Amino acid sequence: MTTSLESDLPTMTNVARVTLRHPMRWVTAVVCVILLSLVFRAFAYGQIEWSYVGQFLTAKAIMIGFSNTLLMTVLAMALGIALGLLAALMRLSSNPVANAVAAGYIWFFRGTPVYLQLLLWFNLALIFPVIGIPGLVEARTVDVMTPFLAALLGLGVCQGAYTAEVIRAGILSVDSGQIEAAKAVGMRAPQVLRHIVLPQTLRIITPPIGNEVIGMLKHTSLAAVISYHEIMHTASMIYFVNNRVIEMLIVCSIYYLFAVTLLSLGQALLENRLGRSLNKSSGKLKVEEGVGA
Repeated sequence: MTTSLESDLPTMTNVARVTLRHPMRWVTAVVCVILLSLVFRAFAYGQIEWSYVGQFLTAKAIMIGFSNTLLMTVLAMALGIALGLLAALMRLSSNPVANAVAAGYIWFFRGTPVYLQLLLWFNLALIFPVIGIPGLVEARTVDVMTPFLAALLGLGVCQGAYTAEVIRAGILSVDSGQIEAAKAVGMRAPQVLRHIVLPQTLRIITPPIGNEVIGMLKHTSLAAVISYHEIMHTASMIYFVNNRVIEMLIVCSIYYLFAVTLLSLGQALLENRLGRSLNKSSGKLKVEEGVGA
């Protein structure tokens, strides 16, 4: 038996379907298409000699410069991650000296521009004319501090300061209960760090470290100031001769976009792999708990 309230309600057949209209979506879409068309037309019919782009896209000098860019990215990031891990562990240490040294390192190298640090490393001979162990191994700093080494130290040491904070945040995000449980079963501190903390930290810090790698790829262009022959420095030397500035910059853009695309795909694959590994470990742990119960 229906109540009077239920009888007053309209049936489904009497409810009219109203389609919401979104006129601003169409306006936005039209504006975007017009702007993209204008940009495309400017590049297609502007004062750009696309034949030069195709010619220098596979030029030997450009390819060597790009390989130098990739090499510097890999080496500088490796140095940055190593220094970052060491600085992060020192920051978390109960030793006040180690903590203060790591804090000072992070403060200085995050507080000064990369451009400035590259110049400092490259002109280190003005402060230390000779480096080495007195009486055993000595060398002139101007001979040792090549553009390659100055770029590696400038980019890698600076990157370590940023990576240290990323790793420290990842370590602090690990559940402290797991660490206490590992210690309770007799695991020593290095074992806890290697088997419990670092594997979980790696999964957490992979996205920000991936962004740092992409950033490092682009920061290598700053090494042109100390005459390191990466792709931007090579391109600038070419367009100073043939005056094809835009064409050479387009060539560099294509190479950078290609490298960033590959790095982004690699980061996504690594994240999926780490996610599957974590799920498998969690499932195995649940099964073992069920058997134990």
